[in-house]
Amino acid sequence: MRFHVRVRPGPRGAPVVAACAAVFLAVLPNVWAGAEPAVPKLDVIGIPAGPFVAGSDGDEREAAYRLDEAAYGHDRTRRWGWYDDDEDRRTVELPAYFIARNLVTQADYALFVRATGREPPGVDRATWDAYGLVHPYERTRPYAWTGGEPPADKLDHPVVLVDRADAGAFAAWMSAATGRTWRLPTALEWEKAARGTDGRMFPWGDAWDASKLNSHDAGPFATAPVGSFPAGASPFGMMDAAGQVFEWTADEQRPGRYWVKGGSWDDRGCGVCRPADRHGRPEDLRHILIGFRLVLEP
Repeated sequence: MRFHVRVRPGPRGAPVVAACAAVFLAVLPNVWAGAEPAVPKLDVIGIPAGPFVAGSDGDEREAAYRLDEAAYGHDRTRRWGWYDDDEDRRTVELPAYFIARNLVTQADYALFVRATGREPPGVDRATWDAYGLVHPYERTRPYAWTGGEPPADKLDHPVVLVDRADAGAFAAWMSAATGRTWRLPTALEWEKAARGTDGRMFPWGDAWDASKLNSHDAGPFATAPVGSFPAGASPFGMMDAAGQVFEWTADEQRPGRYWVKGGSWDDRGCGVCRPADRHGRPEDLRHILIGFRLVLEP
């Protein structure tokens, strides 16, 4: 079995730090030693230590609101102040780390459920209705597991209907099974991997392009196989960094609520799909629009 580490040039041609890859290659032996328990073979990308431009300024937020207004034909995201809680634009230094190229899939999560006996992803009608979301309960049914198994037509789609504790438990299982430390990314780690170092508005650049992501602008109004939009990859090669599903992070917005990043297949505009944007969601929310990916510590 091979673990692929792709060392890609960063934005503006800066090479990914060779030492980062060297450290990782040194720990490869026994990462997946033995056949039991079977664990997902997550492809990770090396993110070099160093600065990146995080957050947004007034010009970016205004551009995001205008994109939404053009797509929706109203100004509700502006009136509700969706992007007013973006962090202010600034330069941030982060140490080196590795992040999964793709979101955790339904098939990946199934290995975890089989190995641990954890409750499969899901939500009952009463709980869903209590969330007060715009989506009817029936819209969750294509993502429902049956007999402890994920939907057969969505094995390579991102797992959804998992709360933050589920994501954390998956990371802990991966850590115990591999002898390495896997965890949820911080919001800043996720943002750097998603936009590169130069402060671009979207993973691919500053110009909006609905063909480069799974959003409601041009997508199927459902999840898609991970990595289906290679033209929308981030400068580091992270896939589905905009659209597809929001992603749990390690950072609290306030007690009981955590930041999610990335936007989803349900969003149009897509101001919410910018890596600088963030939204707080209850930690026990199991939503068809939220999944996760992991960081591997060097």
